[in-house]
Amino acid sequence: MKNLHITSSLPFSRSASRMTSVVSDTAEAVDLCPEFSLYLKPISRITVSVALPHLKTPGKSISNWEVMERLKAMVHPEQFSSLRISKSSMDYLRFEGEVENRSAVKRSLAKLEGKSIKLSGFTDVLKIRAVEHKTDFPTRHDWDSFFRDAKDMNETVPGERPDTIHLEGLPCKWFSMKDGAPDRPSEEALRTVFQRFGKIRNVDIPMLDPYREEMTGKNFNTFSFGGHLNFEGFVQYQDHTGFVRAMDSLRGMKLMFKGDDGKAVACSIKVTFDTTKHLSDSSLKKRQQERMKLQELEKQREEQKRREKEEEERRREEERKQREQEEEEKERRREEKVRKREQKLKEKEEKKTQKKLKKQQEEEQKKLQLKISTEERKLLLAQRNLESIRLIAELLSRAKRLKEQQQQERRRLEERRQLQEDELRRVEAEKERTLELQRKERQLRDKLLGNLLKKSTNTDAVHLDLQICATQTQTQTQTESQRKEPREAKKQEKRKESEADGGRRERRRSRRRRSRTHSQSSSRSRSRSRRRSHHRSRRH
Repeated sequence: MKNLHITSSLPFSRSASRMTSVVSDTAEAVDLCPEFSLYLKPISRITVSVALPHLKTPGKSISNWEVMERLKAMVHPEQFSSLRISKSSMDYLRFEGEVENRSAVKRSLAKLEGKSIKLSGFTDVLKIRAVEHKTDFPTRHDWDSFFRDAKDMNETVPGERPDTIHLEGLPCKWFSMKDGAPDRPSEEALRTVFQRFGKIRNVDIPMLDPYREEMTGKNFNTFSFGGHLNFEGFVQYQDHTGFVRAMDSLRGMKLMFKGDDGKAVACSIKVTFDTTKHLSDSSLKKRQQERMKLQELEKQREEQKRREKEEEERRREEERKQREQEEEEKERRREEKVRKREQKLKEKEEKKTQKKLKKQQEEEQKKLQLKISTEERKLLLAQRNLESIRLIAELLSRAKRLKEQQQQERRRLEERRQLQEDELRRVEAEKERTLELQRKERQLRDKLLGNLLKKSTNTDAVHLDLQICATQTQTQTQTESQRKEPREAKKQEKRKESEADGGRRERRRSRRRRSRTHSQSSSRSRSRSRRRSHHRSRRH
């Protein structure tokens, strides 16, 4: 088994062949219907086959995108307007490429046929075969043999002979009327476009019939890769000549639309001859009968829907009435419940009010008692303050008197001290005078002794001794008197100081007795005020 992985960069589907592509070269285009800007352009398509090498390395892969890039490079300066993978296998890759015109097909074939390419990572070369693409289009022999061999066909009956073309992949926008919806094709536009090949007997676009999908069970709305809505249609010519002319003209062609801005886009369409007797009289009649049945069935459905709707409305009305009754009952119950609740709340509120009033009265009573006690307390404090003020005033007055007494005592002491100082100064003066007298006496004695020595007489000496003794006796008497006087003054001063100290002690004792008496009276008054407040509170 070959271990080969092929990566693809473009998806492949059957509808991809009918995607629109931009056309840059419109020289080969022929008119189909200039009124709708529709043309026929030859299909310029080639088929390229690339032989793949036999790989033995597992997991190795070949990139389709790289192969496509090599092919594009080989046809340069020619360009592929589209290049896609039509078939992929383990042995080869088949591409379908489209170029702008027929002359480019020949030049591209000459550059690709028999050539080879080498991919990166691979030693083997890849052989290329290129041929012009053959379109799958029915020939005259195909439809002649089909209608000749078909046993249920009658070549004399329209629709059962080769006169109807079946078209698929037509863009809705290209076949819409200018004043109509852009995504809805028109049978008139289809008739106008294809009557170029001959007189048309009938046309049909199944997607315009609202009952067709239900009749056939087929969806007629298809989308291409470009996002445009495509449709299928049937065109029936009156004679065989128009049918043949149309088939010959559409063979190998694709549909091209040129816009007002000059840009052109092309779309591949599928053209076959009708093999289902789609536009035969029997088929038209059958579809008409089915349409009528479906219309009748639709009417019955609408009637059924109307009856169901009326029944639904009636049921809803009954349910609404029932809900209203239930709502009314619920409302009545709710009102009753609310009334009872309000009654309970009212009673509770009254009890709460009474309780609150009682509590308020008690609080007011307490506040009044508190106010009375506060006032009594204030009165007691005022009395105490008054007594304190009086006591302070008394104490201050006593202190003032005591201070005055002390000042008087201090003045007396100052006067006594002054007297003592004066006496001391007098004694000092007396002492100095006595000392002076003693000095004079010594001088006189010395002088007398000198005189006695000179006179040497006894009488004089005795007399002198008597004088000296009298003088000494007088001096000693004066000295002793001077000594006694300070002692007596000191004794008197000490006596006065002791008397002053005794008066001060007596005054302190009297003050203590008064303060004791005042404290006892204040305690008695406080006890009396407490007893009064207690009696008042008990009375209240």
